[in-house]
Amino acid sequence: MEKSAAKIRIDELRSILWENSRRYYVDNNPAISDYEFDTLMHELEGLEQSFPEFQSPDSPTRKVGSDLDASITENAETLKSGEFVKREHRYPMLSLGNTYSISEVEEFAARADKTLDEDFSYCCELKFDGTAICLTYTKGILTRALTRGDGVQGDDVTENVRRISNIPQKLHGDFPDDLEIRGEILMPYKAFDALNAERADNDEPPFANPRNAASGSLKLSDPDEVAKRGLMCTLYHIPAQSVTFSTHDEALTKAASWGLPVSEDRRICHGIAEVKAFIDHWDIQRKFLPYATDGCVIKINEMQAQRTLGYTAKSPRWAVAYKFKAEQACTELQSISYQVGRTGAVTPVANLAPVQLSGTVVKRATLNNEEQMALLDVRVGDFVYVEKGGEIIPKITGVNLAKRPEEAAKPAFPEVCPDCGTPLVKVDAKWFCPNTDGCPMQIKGR
Repeated sequence: MEKSAAKIRIDELRSILWENSRRYYVDNNPAISDYEFDTLMHELEGLEQSFPEFQSPDSPTRKVGSDLDASITENAETLKSGEFVKREHRYPMLSLGNTYSISEVEEFAARADKTLDEDFSYCCELKFDGTAICLTYTKGILTRALTRGDGVQGDDVTENVRRISNIPQKLHGDFPDDLEIRGEILMPYKAFDALNAERADNDEPPFANPRNAASGSLKLSDPDEVAKRGLMCTLYHIPAQSVTFSTHDEALTKAASWGLPVSEDRRICHGIAEVKAFIDHWDIQRKFLPYATDGCVIKINEMQAQRTLGYTAKSPRWAVAYKFKAEQACTELQSISYQVGRTGAVTPVANLAPVQLSGTVVKRATLNNEEQMALLDVRVGDFVYVEKGGEIIPKITGVNLAKRPEEAAKPAFPEVCPDCGTPLVKVDAKWFCPNTDGCPMQIKGR
């Protein structure tokens, strides 16, 4: 690629990645899949390596995705509706480098082997699909909980975290006077299903996956409402700078003895063959877990080795995440129907030729609204790609244009209610039937 073309593509990729990072971390409403995002990120990394003159400290390759809302005053000192005090992390809270390739896991291991003089092992764990959290305990009492934020500072969500049932308010045993431990806030599938059923009853759009639901719930302004969401926590990291344990596994074992909910499904591996076996095992067994996971994390187990390897600006050199690619199917979109909810909201639904996906037969997928239909440019007769968001809710992620029939026409969103014939009105991105008292489907819904 010529230099001028590279600069144009680099700027384009940065813009796309920052926009989708905001949608993912702040809006909890991603527009592209994790795999698409990671593919674009890797393309940008490659271009910046090939054209170092275009590298920038503000590039998404150098900064973690931020869950901080830029529209909120950074030094706000009061908790308002949806606004949180921002506080600095004691140690940077970075993201993990990730890959979908076993060969890149092998390259990670080879780099560590080349740098480290001493023997080392790997601690392999599940990669939980939730939202990151950093807890501080002072003399055994939970005193602070921060989101990852931008890695330097995070939102103080302490009062909300106090309402998550498996996070202890007080430790027991021989805990240190000052402890920082990090992990993930998750929404189990059971709680996720209940929340989306409630949202459906209120004609609200469902959360696409448990990760979005967990992140959105953690940022609610009412701690009592957070308590109702069924969130849970799993912890997996004590910063090496803050402890004297010899290994990461030893640190987690001690944390469990203090009453903390640490990640239990971990294994010490000696060599890349054992790491591969761990990944292969969980690629199958994760489907039977009560919460969402999207990969495995491979960490150098020895704390001194972690300190030796250190960090890049964005991620530790002593860990890498291997991500499972979402299962995808291609099937025919046979028709589009329009459902009227109890509030009058009209939702398009894609009716599909039945297809097996993640252990179930998928026949329908929501298209959310008219804007989503236009964004996908979906047409009746198309062959569409279907994934399960968080392996739960089927969603259409794209169209196989090579198989599009010549006669396929763009669907026209109805101008009148498909149930009672009343002209529809548009509010924001949704169309509504205003016939509140006479529309049979609205009456039935209520």
